[in-house]
Amino acid sequence: MESITDLTSSTVGALSALAQEHRLSAFRLLVQAGDAGLPAGEIARELGIAPSSLSFHLSQLSNAGLVSDERQSRSIIYRANYDAMSRLLEFLTENCCQGSECAPKISPERNVK
Repeated sequence: MESITDLTSSTVGALSALAQEHRLSAFRLLVQAGDAGLPAGEIARELGIAPSSLSFHLSQLSNAGLVSDERQSRSIIYRANYDAMSRLLEFLTENCCQGSECAPKISPERNVK
């Protein structure tokens, strides 16, 4: 079990990684892609950024534990780390409404654009 210090540190790292427009957009795109993930080239095309810039941004997300990558032939497939995303959301909402059940439930069906 992670200590509160470790949880706080990993939360700060994740939020820092997401606090940039291209990284946040890439992460949201990967969440939408699901377990299949997306190749780097497709992410770059979707976001309209240069592959070299995307590589930097994906590296930041990977260092924060929010995405993983897997080489498949000549492509690198990136996937969102749903466990890390869930831990982040749980940490952020843990003390919502002083622990009562008043907080709205976060569900995958909710589609925010």
